[in-house]
Amino acid sequence: MNAFLVKWILDFFIAFGFVLGGSLLAGIGSVLMLQPPASTMESVASNIKIWAMIAAAGGTIDPIHIIEAYFQEGYLSPAIKHILCFASAFVGAQLGYSLVHWICGGPGGKV
Repeated sequence: MNAFLVKWILDFFIAFGFVLGGSLLAGIGSVLMLQPPASTMESVASNIKIWAMIAAAGGTIDPIHIIEAYFQEGYLSPAIKHILCFASAFVGAQLGYSLVHWICGGPGGKV
């Protein structure tokens, strides 16, 4: 399989898993602390979306510098690939947040 396609799919699932797993574990922690888990889970899911994207991108700011360097040198294809990977991570993080929001009984998902 194409290496770019593999990275693109992995970035999506890393960001999705980061948000979903982090918020579910925060919900377990809030139950142990006798706090309402739904509000904690939604708050955590909302707050860690950007960190999920950063984790999916490799955990550093280097990909941003690579995109900038490619644009300055006139190479658009590698920069577009990096931007698509960021977009994939964003969609994964947002989908993870939406799922947590739905599980916790947000709009359209009242239990």
